[in-house]
Amino acid sequence: MRPVAAQAPPRSTGKPHPGVAAARASAPPVKSGKFTVSQLGHTVGTAEFRFTPTSGGDEATSAVHVSMQGLEYALSKTEQLDAARHLEHVIVSATVNGQAVNVIAKPDAGQFLLNISANGRSSTTRLAAHGGAVFLPDFDPGALETLLALAAAQNGRDLWAIVPKQSGSVEAIQLATYPDEQGMLDGKPVTVHHLVATIAGANTDLFAGPEDELLQAELPQQGFSLIRKGFVLTPPRRSGAAPQ
Repeated sequence: MRPVAAQAPPRSTGKPHPGVAAARASAPPVKSGKFTVSQLGHTVGTAEFRFTPTSGGDEATSAVHVSMQGLEYALSKTEQLDAARHLEHVIVSATVNGQAVNVIAKPDAGQFLLNISANGRSSTTRLAAHGGAVFLPDFDPGALETLLALAAAQNGRDLWAIVPKQSGSVEAIQLATYPDEQGMLDGKPVTVHHLVATIAGANTDLFAGPEDELLQAELPQQGFSLIRKGFVLTPPRRSGAAPQ
């Protein structure tokens, strides 16, 4: 019997299998943004977010660092969001002027369960649950990015903020739309949508790109701004100025 000659393995074409290529093409992209934190035009910190697609939605992470006279602030947040950007679980670790703050929160039995540990004390609060709720720590661009996505999906209605201060609270968000403005992003002109979110009587001016991505925010804290790196509003906005 003649020995059977071994067959050479097929040559690689260098191209992925069509099914693999299709899966790659259909996979949602990772979204991220890096920002400068400024007060009255002076840089005092940095902030960033990242949305990584998962099988059920997104894992959203944020990191903030602010260092200035009277305020040393650091924040690390990890959220699990469903496909509609509704909050499923959040963990926050922060330090405020050397004091540690830890938060764990999630929907529970038709309510929103909020556990806060700060200054050696712990509290548990049950808040009214809302599908269009955003977990909103200070200086967090990821929370504002989520707010913009929910506002686009819900026509600016039924929006809420979960505010993790003291024992925690949930506040209605009133969203107003102003005329578009212009800006430059990475050296290219871009149309900028201008919205104002009113939360517990305080206004946050939001400037978003054509895909509702956060470009700039004028925060309710006096004179503070978040500005995406590479973005310039034209003309530049004066911190604390009212909408025209």
